[in-house]
Amino acid sequence: MSAMNDSPEKRNEWRAIFYVQARVAILFVPIIVSLLIIGALAGNDRDPAAIDRTVTSSVK
Repeated sequence: MSAMNDSPEKRNEWRAIFYVQARVAILFVPIIVSLLIIGALAGNDRDPAAIDRTVTSSVK
């Protein structure tokens, strides 16, 4: 079925569905960006010679 044969009601339905999907995608953009930032910060390599203060029993 071509777009020329679609009724205006059907086109409005598709447009409404597209807008809902766009709104949902916009909601997820800040979440994805924040996860990328956290991943970039957490992925930084630290000095391997530094003492890890979280491992208290193995480092004296």
